[in-house]
Amino acid sequence: MTETESVVMTRDEIFQAVRSIMEEALGVDEEEVTLEASLTSDLEAESIDFLDIVFRLEKSFSTPDHPFKIEQGELFPENLLENPEWVADTKFTEAGMTMLKERMPHVDFSGFENDREVDKVAELITVNSIVDFVERKLTA
Repeated sequence: MTETESVVMTRDEIFQAVRSIMEEALGVDEEEVTLEASLTSDLEAESIDFLDIVFRLEKSFSTPDHPFKIEQGELFPENLLENPEWVADTKFTEAGMTMLKERMPHVDFSGFENDREVDKVAELITVNSIVDFVERKLTA
């Protein structure tokens, strides 16, 4: 492999690695970790678990030639309430929705457009969105 080549993994290989990470980080059974499973609603992840998941993803997908680094706020939303242009009355504004979609293209926000409750955004992060995130990052 040359220095310019990136690690090539199939989507299923990425899913299997993410599944293992979720099992270890969250103490859940393999059959619970489906692509549709929400990290918070279905797998009962808490904010402290997100740090562990980020660490495990970085470790699992890094190679000596290609470190897999996840920047703060890149995978999971952070510090959203601090910007009044993004959030008003506990709901995302148009600017907030635009920001979320730009920062987090791996998350499906289509069913969230009508609700926009800040407290519910974490429920949108699924195993599939983690797989999408890793897949995009590996092919970038």
